[in-house]
Amino acid sequence: MNSSYLNFKEKHILVVGDVMLDRYWHGGTSRISPEAPVQVVKVSGVEDRAGGAANVALGLAKLGVKVTLIGIVGKDENANALKSCLINENVQCRFYHSDALPTITKLRVISRHQQLIRVDFEEDFASFDHRSEIESLVNETIADCDAVIFSDYAKGTLSGIQPLIQLANQHSVPSFVDPKGKDFSIYQGATLVKPNLSEFETIVGHCEDTKALISRGESLRKQFDWKALLVTRGEDGLMLFEDSKPPFSLATAAREVFDVTGAGDTVIAVLASIFVTSKRLTDAVEYANQAAGYVIGKLGTATISSEQLEAIMFARSRTTNFGVLSASELLEQIKLAQLNDEKVVFTNGCFDILHPGHVTYMKQAKALGDRLIVAVNTDASVKRLKGEKRPINNLEHRMAVLEGIGAIDWVTWFDEDTPKAIIEALSPDVLVKGGDYSIDTIVGAEHVLSSGGEVKVLTFVDGYSTTKIIEKANL
Repeated sequence: MNSSYLNFKEKHILVVGDVMLDRYWHGGTSRISPEAPVQVVKVSGVEDRAGGAANVALGLAKLGVKVTLIGIVGKDENANALKSCLINENVQCRFYHSDALPTITKLRVISRHQQLIRVDFEEDFASFDHRSEIESLVNETIADCDAVIFSDYAKGTLSGIQPLIQLANQHSVPSFVDPKGKDFSIYQGATLVKPNLSEFETIVGHCEDTKALISRGESLRKQFDWKALLVTRGEDGLMLFEDSKPPFSLATAAREVFDVTGAGDTVIAVLASIFVTSKRLTDAVEYANQAAGYVIGKLGTATISSEQLEAIMFARSRTTNFGVLSASELLEQIKLAQLNDEKVVFTNGCFDILHPGHVTYMKQAKALGDRLIVAVNTDASVKRLKGEKRPINNLEHRMAVLEGIGAIDWVTWFDEDTPKAIIEALSPDVLVKGGDYSIDTIVGAEHVLSSGGEVKVLTFVDGYSTTKIIEKANL
């Protein structure tokens, strides 16, 4: 976690897109209407929030970013209500006020923290030509910005988005697009485009597996000359396709999903903010993922502050998905590691009394890849292999000691006499064994080799032996 990434002082991000007012009526329900079989809500409170592109701008402001918002509103009371929500949070609003169009408003009726109904007030923008006004506002602002976010909700504000992307490119301002619709060619040349899985598959077709997702994602990115493509996949996490780099995948950070409203707005806001300070998309994606996991645990269009995000990232840095894991838990981490082009190394043993020879062996094994798994025989397995007096140290103690070796990423266990089953389940990239073995005698070698992996034999350091240590101690 790099706290300097959250230093947004002097950073300025422009947001252009479909702005809307989210209005909430809160009240209790205790009876059914005599007029129709519906609940009667006694409204006790009214709440206005910024929605759509306006929620993206609000999210940026909450992070401490200087933000300018361009969009279309009507000449009505709802436009004033929306503007008030934004100005109070230091968002600079540069709205085009339409004589013919109302401010897009979504009214939600809420009782006992549950949404009962949503009522939308909006007109189709398509019949009104406002492109020149929006382009003029962007042209006046973009040279002073560190990034621009185009938040497209298919309401019509961005029907002329291609000239706006070209303006951003002319000023060397990175552009981040939250897309909508069936034609992604309108986003040609953007820095990054962020569809969700449904939007992505609308363009490329259903992806039956990860392999298809990766192939079609990279093809789509190249087709429209994007520097990067980020596909958000709900409970399956996020996948980033970046020019000249392997795909980067993250598991979802969500723990409890309460309301997904505005989660995409949070992702694009945090993504752009972190990128303008870090210049690293992978880091920006990690921060955005954690922020999204936070806001979907809140009711309605929630935001996150830089202090909250810093606290989440600090806590995450202290509790990573490493250490002792079951085989099923470990399988998920291996998949993510391999998706991120990391080579996974596997070795196994009893490791009853750990000595310097073991430590040297672990370091040599880790040097063969990026992540090292050590699988340990259970106590019952050791007894069958070594006799009733073994192990000296029980499984919990042996794994705890191994976990403390810096070269080891993951420790797991198996109860069989050989690691054949766990090797076949985990399918590591490199299988390592120490001692006087030939490759054809190593358990699991055939599976690893047939899967395209490698098998290596390392020599233990002379002078160290668990058996000799036990004999010397008269155990």
